Amino acid sequence: MTRSKKFYAVARGRRPGIYTQWFGPDGAQAQVTGFQNARYKGFATRSEAETFLKKGERQPVVGPGKVKSSAPEKHSPPASGPRVEVYTDGGALGNPGPGGWAAVILDSDPPTEISGGYRHTTNNRMELTAVIMALRRFKTPTAVRLHTDSRYVVDGITKGWARRWRDQGWMRNRREPAINADLWADLLALCQFHDVHFVWVPGHAGVTFNERCDQLVRGMSARADLPPDEGYEDKGRLSDAP
Repeated sequence: MTRSKKFYAVARGRRPGIYTQWFGPDGAQAQVTGFQNARYKGFATRSEAETFLKKGERQPVVGPGKVKSSAPEKHSPPASGPRVEVYTDGGALGNPGPGGWAAVILDSDPPTEISGGYRHTTNNRMELTAVIMALRRFKTPTAVRLHTDSRYVVDGITKGWARRWRDQGWMRNRREPAINADLWADLLALCQFHDVHFVWVPGHAGVTFNERCDQLVRGMSARADLPPDEGYEDKGRLSDAP
């Protein structure tokens, strides 16, 4: 029986050390991808990973940053397969107001469509919720290419805003709390579990699956039986500024 690899030891990379996930900005993959002569390996136990690191430290060094090795080890990353294409959208009538979220997942023919909504919410919360709900559909680590017309979502992840807010105790600065911290926390966790590549697409520009998501969002927003967005209403309806 093959043991699952839960610890990744990076002996040579951007930040050497032991990691408990492969994917995501804080995972082992980010430390070795594109790094010349990276040396890393996955293990089932932390003790095995520590032993691997100690052996690496004992290797003689030749020149600045070069480890002598007659036969460099090659370790394949976990298989991720081709990226699953996902499109998401979200919005709220009146912002704030009744809102909806939707995703189209190109994992079958016809594609999988999911949607939902809340009685009182914001545009940005629905954009984030759409991404979260789409990624939750994948129960095992999956490589995803996620298309959204929300700069707020794309920049929040790719520019490191959300990670910085989290590291600062969910504060944008010393005085202002981070908005939508509950959703950003969920999305960061999902990005650590999955390998997500975010792609911004222009809204209302004829992108087929983006337009389909917009149709689903409008349909959900118009429903009269929507539940409360507790993460928004319970927080006193904070501003939706990024």
